[in-house]
Parts: sequence; structure tokens; C-alpha cells
Amino acid sequence: MPRTASLFIAIGCAAALLAVAIGAFGAHGLKSRIAPELMAVYRTGVEYHFYHALGLIMVGLAGFHLPQSAWLKGAGWAMVAGIVLFSGSLYLLSLTGLGWLGAITPFGGAAFIAAWALFAFAAVKG
Repeated sequence: MPRTASLFIAIGCAAALLAVAIGAFGAHGLKSRIAPELMAVYRTGVEYHFYHALGLIMVGLAGFHLPQSAWLKGAGWAMVAGIVLFSGSLYLLSLTGLGWLGAITPFGGAAFIAAWALFAFAAVKG
């Protein structure tokens, strides 16, 4: 199995596992402990986390066809960065109520956008 494929499939599976665990923690452990508006923020973090865990698995599967693609590797790492920055900042914001953490979230969103653009370039450029 090409290294790019196995790496991003493994990272994507680990990220999906964490998204499910974090989502379950929120649904069962936090629902009655944080304000409804912060619960919505938390859910948004879980939602984007899970979408991009699936995106990482897709990047890994594409790695079978494009094992040397720098565009594809960039897409995978940008998705990882997006999960950490976007979802991570929303998790921390919802748990702590520290509004300044919201300033980090757009960097994660930009990483997600870059990831999908890089993935598209990989598909077109090879």
C-alpha cells in the first residue's frame, strides 16, 4: 500500500473515531452542563470534524492512484490542520466560554477550503 494512502486512511480513521467519541461525550455528558448556544457551537465542531475525517479517508484512497502527489499530501495535511484549528477551537470555546478562541476558528476554515482546493488540483494535475 502506498505510504500516502495508508497514512491518510489511518489518520482519517483515527479522526473519525475521535469525532464519534467527542460527539457522544457532548450528547451525553455536556448537554445539561453547557448553555444551548454553546452546545450548538460544540455540535458544529463535531460535524466539521467528522466531514473532514471522511475527507482524509478520501485523500488516502486517492493516494492509491496518486502516491507521489504533493497536492494530495498538502490536501491531507490541510484537513488535519483544519480539524485541529476549526473543530478544536470550537470545542474549547464551548467548554470554556472564552470568546477569544473564536478568533482561531477562521484559520481552520481557511485550512478546510485550502484542503479541498488542493484535493481538486491533485485530481486534475495528478
